Amino acid sequence: AFLREVSTAEPEVARARALAAGLDEWGTNNLLAYLAEQREATGAVPDDRTVVVERFRDQLGDWRVCVLTPFGARVHAPWALAATARLHERLGVDVQAIHSDDGFALRLPDVDHPPPVEELILDPDEATELVTAALGPSALFAARFRENAARALLLPRRRPGERTPLWKQRQRSHDLLQVAARHPSFPIIVETHRECLADVFDMNALTGLLRDLRSRRARVVTVDSERASPFAASLVFDWVAEFMYEGDQPLAERRAQALSLDRELLAELLGTEELRELLDPAAVSQVELELQGLAQTRPVRGPDDTHDLLRRLGDLSAAEAAGRGAGPDWLAALEAERRAVAVRIAGETRWIAAEDAGRYRDALGVALPTGLAGAHVEGGADPLGDLLRRHARTHVPFAAAEPARRWGLGVPAVEAALRRLAQTDGLLCGAFLAAGGSSEWCHPEVLRSLRRRSLAALRRQVEPVPVETLAAFLPAWQAVGTGRAGLEQLLEVAGALQGAVVPASTLERDVLSARVRDYQPRLLDELISLGELVWVGRGPLGSGDGRVALYRRDDAARLVPEPADPPDGRLHALLREELGRRGASFFHDLHRACGGGDPEELTDALWDMVWAGEVTNDSAAPLRLLGPRPRRGNPGRRPLMRLAPPRAQGRWSLVAGLREPAASPTERLHALSSTLLARHGVLTREAVLAEGAPGGFAGLYPVLRAMEEAGRVRRGYFVDGLGASQFALPGAVDRLRGVREEAGGTVVLAATDPASAYGATVPWPALAGRAARAAGAYVVLDSGRLRLYLERGGRSLLTSGEPGPGALAALASLGARLGRLELLTVDGEPVHGSALEPALREAGFGPSPRGMVLWGAPARRLPVGA
Repeated sequence: AFLREVSTAEPEVARARALAAGLDEWGTNNLLAYLAEQREATGAVPDDRTVVVERFRDQLGDWRVCVLTPFGARVHAPWALAATARLHERLGVDVQAIHSDDGFALRLPDVDHPPPVEELILDPDEATELVTAALGPSALFAARFRENAARALLLPRRRPGERTPLWKQRQRSHDLLQVAARHPSFPIIVETHRECLADVFDMNALTGLLRDLRSRRARVVTVDSERASPFAASLVFDWVAEFMYEGDQPLAERRAQALSLDRELLAELLGTEELRELLDPAAVSQVELELQGLAQTRPVRGPDDTHDLLRRLGDLSAAEAAGRGAGPDWLAALEAERRAVAVRIAGETRWIAAEDAGRYRDALGVALPTGLAGAHVEGGADPLGDLLRRHARTHVPFAAAEPARRWGLGVPAVEAALRRLAQTDGLLCGAFLAAGGSSEWCHPEVLRSLRRRSLAALRRQVEPVPVETLAAFLPAWQAVGTGRAGLEQLLEVAGALQGAVVPASTLERDVLSARVRDYQPRLLDELISLGELVWVGRGPLGSGDGRVALYRRDDAARLVPEPADPPDGRLHALLREELGRRGASFFHDLHRACGGGDPEELTDALWDMVWAGEVTNDSAAPLRLLGPRPRRGNPGRRPLMRLAPPRAQGRWSLVAGLREPAASPTERLHALSSTLLARHGVLTREAVLAEGAPGGFAGLYPVLRAMEEAGRVRRGYFVDGLGASQFALPGAVDRLRGVREEAGGTVVLAATDPASAYGATVPWPALAGRAARAAGAYVVLDSGRLRLYLERGGRSLLTSGEPGPGALAALASLGARLGRLELLTVDGEPVHGSALEPALREAGFGPSPRGMVLWGAPARRLPVGA
């Protein structure tokens, strides 16, 4: 987190932060220079939310893959082990790996291309299985087996008074390992697996990181470089120390063989049945209240109920009894009848039932008053065991220190009594609570109740979420407002938006700027000129705007559709022929080749082909001249001479070249399905129809079903009220359900933004006017619920429900971004005198001759050719 904060802050802020952290001036300069070099080399710095995968060739031409994260060797060691085994299985080469606290590095000899990043990002549900399978043949397992075998006295010494050389211990350990490998449940083998997985590795942290990567809470940045970056160089430097003397490794470490493992026994030893992650904390709290009589399901009504309470729960102070509804008068009545007595326990006066007096005297040494019946002062065979047994029945899992502290006993004595109860009464010992210690105790009936309650809570979690949750999930899934900047973020955003049709006038102003912090038009132009991105027209919108879609150039052959209704005029045919012959051409070359004439007429013909999806440009500058005239960019100082109309600048080329080599229908459907899943996370029939996918949901269904059978996606009923057949990425399902439990924030989106579900996947709520996904319209969402709809032009505002201060503040921020926002009507009525007028004034709106206006900073102009 510190790296993320320092590497993304302004230089002055970063310097102040580093100095405040304790670095001196020299240390601060070194740190900032080091981070700047890393960012220059890879475009990103590994931090708590970013994993950098760097690929390059070494001096001999072998591929090196460095996975850079700050999560420590206990996470990197199992990750590297599983990744090495998977790559060896997939590529058939001997993959070597090293790890440290800063990441892990792989060496892949004799391969032409580096492995895809997907091969390194393990499935969190399979990570433990992969690591367990790869652990047996590892040197770590052999070394730990030798230590455990020596500790268990399985490597005896002939001469106890003399020291045994270490190399002889290794040989004897290797021989023992060869024999023990034939017996999967051999205790030392199972213990070695447990030690590696639980003590050496941090599997919980690894699976948590993999889940964050899958659900996009953390991101992966992939970089192909000529040489190692500063972070990767530090990691690769350790390669020399690791492999220079590889031949000196002990025999057992070099010849460890794969082992057959008793997985059920290992699960018992590892505590995968410990239920740390299964037991729901809310269910634990509710069961504790019920067991302790604090849930008020059955109120205490008199002395008899108070007596039953003392017999069921044991000793209670007067305050504890009052908290359960037992008044002091009832306790005094029981004392007068000799059915309850007050005793001193651990320095505090507490009430106990008379029947328990002998147990408390013999177990805790408390002094009893006189006058009790003889049967009540008999302690029994195991008085402390009786008290602990009742404590276990009336408490959720607890540590031995808890009853010891309550009764003023030593923890060892309590632990010894609990172990006896575990042998005779089946009391369970393990790790049950998420915030508990290493060893807790629980009664079987209590554990069964906790399991039932937790299972019911899990079933409630897998219930379909309301559509408002989906509307809140989409902006977060599509990185709206994440605060990341730069070319890498824009390329990642464009990859998620591939094929999404948006008005050209809103592409940069609303869609891209909402996902890329400090967005500048030059970023999109740079990616297009570098050959990373391409834009394609997808139909006109009136006379001054049109729909466009972005594509990554390496995916364009499978995603760019065929032209829709191509124009067939004379100029169109000439342009088509000339662009096919010359390739990418400037306007004046096209103008000369088409015989001259009116440049505007040729420009209109060119844009006819653009909207049909036949022609594109190597710059986004022509798109910035579209849309309503007040929102177009300021052209600034006009040049002395202009050879081409502003709408025709840049180089024009045919889109047909992007669709080569031609992809098969199956490849196109698979690419389209993968893109829609990546964009929506949870893909429904309504989302596919809103995207205008060829063939609709029925056309994609066979591909989605095959992806489900391959384990790539999940099928279920995730969102209530939408189609019954829904497909989702595993990480998206977890994040969607997490959004339901969280208190969502307020977000303002363009109505045409792919992250806005209303009017596409989710129907519009009841409004006082007509809402549509129109260019220039905006929606304000509060926890996924539509609160405000600003019609195109910003003159009319529609409300749904009670818009709170957050929604109006978001509307005010939109006005500040646009430069000026004047409202004339609210829900069809004049804004003056409306119920929303006072709230608008508080949000910053002021009166105007016709309505209410908010002035912000001057809108940022997008200069022509920027």
